[in-house]
Amino acid sequence: MQRSMHRFLISAAHKSSGKTTLSIGLAAALRARGLTVQPFKKGPDYIDPLWLGRAAGRGCRNLDFFLSPHDEIKAQFAHGHNADVCLVEGNKGLYDGLALDGSNSNAALARLLDLPVILVLDTRGQTRGIAPLILGYQAFEPDIRIAGVILNRLGGSRHEAKLRAVVEHYTDVPVLGAVHEDARLAVVERHLGLMPANEAAHAEQTIAAIAERVARQVDLERLLAITATNVPLAAPPAGVAPVQPGLRVAIARDAAFGFYYTDDLEALAAAGAKLVPFDTLKDSRLPPCDALFIGGGFPESFLDDLAANTSLRSDIRSAIENGLPTYAECGGLMYLAQSIAWHGKARPMVGVIPGDILMHEKPVGRGYVVIEPTQDHPWCRPASADFCHPLHAHEFHYSEIRGLPADTRYAYTVKRGHGIDGRHDGILRHNLLASYTHLRSTAGCNWPARFIQFARNCSTLTRETTSCST
Repeated sequence: MQRSMHRFLISAAHKSSGKTTLSIGLAAALRARGLTVQPFKKGPDYIDPLWLGRAAGRGCRNLDFFLSPHDEIKAQFAHGHNADVCLVEGNKGLYDGLALDGSNSNAALARLLDLPVILVLDTRGQTRGIAPLILGYQAFEPDIRIAGVILNRLGGSRHEAKLRAVVEHYTDVPVLGAVHEDARLAVVERHLGLMPANEAAHAEQTIAAIAERVARQVDLERLLAITATNVPLAAPPAGVAPVQPGLRVAIARDAAFGFYYTDDLEALAAAGAKLVPFDTLKDSRLPPCDALFIGGGFPESFLDDLAANTSLRSDIRSAIENGLPTYAECGGLMYLAQSIAWHGKARPMVGVIPGDILMHEKPVGRGYVVIEPTQDHPWCRPASADFCHPLHAHEFHYSEIRGLPADTRYAYTVKRGHGIDGRHDGILRHNLLASYTHLRSTAGCNWPARFIQFARNCSTLTRETTSCST
């Protein structure tokens, strides 16, 4: 007998409706039933995927219209072919997006992947008015299947009874759950956007608490019944045969640095990298390696601990100054600078980048970016159609770097976004490339293969050189 699969997109009428907490709870609750759950997140995001992946016990994958064409999004979604449940968490509201025609909205993603939508509604202050809201969402794009609603942040049993009666009387949309206002969940929701799961000491307990409340207040049986499909997902197309691992890439994986895309790590491995994790807070030495990758994170939250680890900072600085091929994104760039200042406190960092980081209360660079590699870009030797052209990526940083020398070389010209100064990004020093931009491994941006090839070229030369090229 062909097994039944379940696929759905969780969205909302507007952002901050509680859909992230509910998505985490559903992933964990369904996993507790013995189901294999493959989580996905729409858009450029590291924090929600960390929580979703932790809840599901399986790496979350991002689906992004700005970074990938439709065929690639379908191929990425096909990674759920061997899961019982494919759970996609949207971003913002169901019909929100950059494009006026909605071509990059959550609804567009549901249409592309043929997914029913579970609509999470923040019901605070609502009673009868919830009916025209649901009816309007149904009528706005009639081909979008709103399969059910979850009423969230209810004020009590009387509020729940009124809303259930209204929804059942005026609409044909089933109520799949009614989650009451809970101060404990409200605290969690506020902090999910601030605290990555890799940083949370009690992440498992937090997820378990969310799952217990969600399982108790959402009809999981009805959810599974209404999202069941017998149409299988084809396995993702086979890529290039993985290269035998031969290049040791040290990667910072700890509470301070944890912003990595699942498919980027897979692409690094496919290019021949053996990823060797190390902890910037605890390890006194950099592990033996041929290259170094420090991703994004929140180093500003760990200033004292990072500064106190003087032996590792010295080791990293010496390695980079001696030519170790290194790639750093955002938080990694901040860590490699001379210092980070936040809330009136400044602490020394690695110091290989001759500039100082200053944190601000509001974002300096936020959203999608378009960057074009310069002639100095070390990975574009030789030029290649899979990287050396304008690249779509994203940034999200509250910091700026000050005091860079006038002769600083850059890897990118910024066409859209902010980067370092609104015109440049990608600081080049020795064999280091450090940028505020977060790259994503896609068909048009095969940065893992380019970086590994660059590192491989360097490994054949002495590390006293200032540039490795083919």
